[in-house]
Amino acid sequence: MSRYETVIGLEVHAQLKTESKIFCSCSTKFGNEPNENVCAVCSGMPGVLPVLNEKVAEYAAKMGLATDCVVNLKSVFARKNYFYPDLPKGYQISQFELPICEHGHVDIEVDGVKKRVGLTRIHMEEDAGKNIHSAADNASFVDLNRTGVPLIEIVSEPDMRSAEEAVAYLKELRNVLLYLGICDGNMEEGSFRCDANVSVRPEGQAEFGTRAEIKNLNSFKHIQKAIEYEVGRQIDLVEDGEQVVQETRLYNVDKGTTHSMRSKEEAHDYRYFPDPDLVPLVLDQAWIDAWRAELPELPAAKRQRFMAEYGLADYDAALISAELAVAEYFEAAVKAYAGEPKKVTNWVVGDLLPFCNESGTAPCEVRLSPEKLAGLLKLVDDGTISVKIGKDIFRDLCASGDDPAEYVKAKGLVQMSDSSELEAMVDKVIADNPSEVEAYKGGKTKLMGFFMGQVMRLSKGQANPGVVTKIIQEKLS
Repeated sequence: MSRYETVIGLEVHAQLKTESKIFCSCSTKFGNEPNENVCAVCSGMPGVLPVLNEKVAEYAAKMGLATDCVVNLKSVFARKNYFYPDLPKGYQISQFELPICEHGHVDIEVDGVKKRVGLTRIHMEEDAGKNIHSAADNASFVDLNRTGVPLIEIVSEPDMRSAEEAVAYLKELRNVLLYLGICDGNMEEGSFRCDANVSVRPEGQAEFGTRAEIKNLNSFKHIQKAIEYEVGRQIDLVEDGEQVVQETRLYNVDKGTTHSMRSKEEAHDYRYFPDPDLVPLVLDQAWIDAWRAELPELPAAKRQRFMAEYGLADYDAALISAELAVAEYFEAAVKAYAGEPKKVTNWVVGDLLPFCNESGTAPCEVRLSPEKLAGLLKLVDDGTISVKIGKDIFRDLCASGDDPAEYVKAKGLVQMSDSSELEAMVDKVIADNPSEVEAYKGGKTKLMGFFMGQVMRLSKGQANPGVVTKIIQEKLS
């Protein structure tokens, strides 16, 4: 057992899903040609003035309300000064002393243990551009399309004690953003990314150890591995009598290691001061009350309702409610099926989610609609097809969107339930396997599976298992 305690705090940057940038009317569309989404304001030309996009303030406030933050009626924009090629103004417009939201929390659960992670603050800021380094051209380029794209930075308290807790926190945070519809959560495109502050201290010590910050982590898998490596690295340093250096580090995906990038800056290094071009943002309490009324049912509440209303197990409820598109699909299927919610749960968890994960298909893009899934379940219930056939054709239906009843009929998959036809097949199997018949009659009842398999082979998988089992039992009794 480790003699050290891990301490983790996370800084999450979430890109807000607005059509235009935070201080100008340029598009936020991802994937355009380099420097296509750029104007005099976001490129930092002299004499231009920023104008706040009001949707940014609304979305930031809604995230604060959803995480039980205090939404400040007055907040102030500040200039964060540093030099980097992708920052054309030489400063980033952010918030410092007076952010829009403070003092919230996010509840997580790891291995059945519930925990509350505090939020220090949520503030608005603009994104920087992107440096592109080309070995072929032996040159570096700057794409300013992202410059001025609206972000909220969500800063946690140092309340997490393991990489697993950090990932659980990030997943819950991302789910809330998706439920609110204010961020698309795309980690590959950088819409949801985080910096992890990691330190270790001897068990029982109150004082925090020296922390290192791991920058720009953009997948849950990499976040977990980066934190685990960094914890091990720091413990080794302490054990060897060396000092942990406060610095910014990058994670090398190929090697699974972190490496030093630069010494860690403190707030005073950025020379924050109120932005003279932007007046303080003053919100009306009536706006905040209206935004609170617009909040949807959030993941934690939906999870509890699924357990109470549909009798779902905690694990299944958490899995289905984790993504809004899956939760909506599930409820629509339950409504269309009007049967046992547990059956819908089994197919969503056991078939739909694996199909989405393996095919890279988003739940909202699955062509088997909730109503068609209900139709498939009804075909199984009324004996038209077996469960096995239903499972076999599920992926084809997800990809094609065909009506299950028409698909089954066109493929000749309707289950055989005619007792006289099935009886003839059973008679043939019995006649062809006399030694197995004698063994069965001698007490080897597990051979029932053998006889069933032979009948299924003859019927090309279309025999009704219940009818076949009854016939075999009657013939061999």
